[in-house]
Amino acid sequence: MAGCFPVRSRLLRFPLFLARFVRLLVWCAFPLWLLGCAQPPQQVAGRQDAWSGRISLQVDGQASQSFSAAFELYGDVRKGGLVLISPLGNRLAQLEWQDGHAQLATAQETRTSHSLDALLEDVTGTPIPVAALFQWLKGVHSTTPGWRADLSNLEQGRLVAHRDEPAPQATLRLALTR
Repeated sequence: MAGCFPVRSRLLRFPLFLARFVRLLVWCAFPLWLLGCAQPPQQVAGRQDAWSGRISLQVDGQASQSFSAAFELYGDVRKGGLVLISPLGNRLAQLEWQDGHAQLATAQETRTSHSLDALLEDVTGTPIPVAALFQWLKGVHSTTPGWRADLSNLEQGRLVAHRDEPAPQATLRLALTR
């Protein structure tokens, strides 16, 4: 009779082992399933003036704001587009512009304007000098009132621009992947 207890004990532990194994399998499979739902960013290949990477905007002040996303930027000030992408690969916003007409599309709405700067400010929460940004990305120092750009690490894919005026101060950082 004493010999039966170890076998019975093992049989009672088997369902517990199976439950733990299934739980572990679910915890491992869930992130993979979640990543499978994410949409990969569309490539901007074939475009000469195209950049992609990470963008970060920090606005100082009483109510400090912070914004970070992956981005794809192409074109120039006259005609182009900007796509902002969440860490999971979902499209947060898409801006397209040409000939003095700009359109902002988000999951909630689509808006149009004659001002690219105004729509970009709606997305980021603060004005960004779009014309200067294209120049900075090409390695050209462009003076914009209130802004100063550090292009010293552009070869390594890093661009940092600071806005001192008008208040509040802001810092724009780009980490380029190409």
